[in-house]
Amino acid sequence: MTRRGFLRAGAAVVAGLGIRRVTPLFGGDVSPDADTAQMPTRMLGRTGERIGIFSLGGEATVEQRHNRERAIAIIDRAIDLGVNYIDTSPRYGAGSSERNIGEVMRRRRAEVFLATKTHDRSYDGTLRLFEQSLSRLQTDRVELYQIHNVRTRGDVDAALARNGAVRAARRLQDEGAVRFVGISGHRDPTVLLDAINRYEFDSVLMSLNAADVHYQPFQTELLKAATEKQMGVIAMKVTAVGRIFREGGLTSMEHALSYVLSFPVTTAIVGISSINELEENVRIAKAFSPLSASQLEEIESLTASYADAGNFFKHHW
Repeated sequence: MTRRGFLRAGAAVVAGLGIRRVTPLFGGDVSPDADTAQMPTRMLGRTGERIGIFSLGGEATVEQRHNRERAIAIIDRAIDLGVNYIDTSPRYGAGSSERNIGEVMRRRRAEVFLATKTHDRSYDGTLRLFEQSLSRLQTDRVELYQIHNVRTRGDVDAALARNGAVRAARRLQDEGAVRFVGISGHRDPTVLLDAINRYEFDSVLMSLNAADVHYQPFQTELLKAATEKQMGVIAMKVTAVGRIFREGGLTSMEHALSYVLSFPVTTAIVGISSINELEENVRIAKAFSPLSASQLEEIESLTASYADAGNFFKHHW
């Protein structure tokens, strides 16, 4: 399938995802009020769960120990605005992200589809790490447990080994502490493609932004395979940690986020630095309409001259 053909097919998939949104549709410079408009939702693959198309990432302010009050305010405000998916990891802020989120989960656990991760590839190490995550998150379960930052086929082999992390995740599923198991990565799409062909993960957390198409794209073969397998697809690195924006290039968060949401993904997670930034992202999501293939290509052209910066995590992380 050509990329243009996949984009057209992706638009059809987006249309078929049953996005729920407010009417009338908003246009021009008018945005819906973030407090009153409904967050559009999509189905998280075959899980039966509906997720808002904009989700809160556990990095940026949320992971900062010294900004605990601001982090908690952001998490609370996100839930107030209809964000129902929160993604974190024990690696974010050396556990501070999970601790800050846990302060809110103690009060609002029933409102959130909660996702965290294991960076340990072993069975025993993953079980230990999971117990630590539960303690920091102040909960007895998570909806989604993900194999974190898979970079190489060696990582895949280790996680899928007899005494690997996936076996531990399956045990946690059997015990009711985990509902779904996913995998994440942002370096090499072929590694993730190998992983999802070898194991039936419920979801894949993958990088996708307006510069992705220029180098080792995640949006072609991997996204196509994940969609065909009816997996939940969670997009990350939407702004490439701010590097996607540049004078003379892409300058609009509306374009950056709408670009990603126009693909057949369930949701896009973004790390947030302030309440104002959160509310801007929520307004964009609530007013979202899928872009055409020509609009996507026009946005991609804006990032072509600094594609390395937009894909820096594929080289350096």
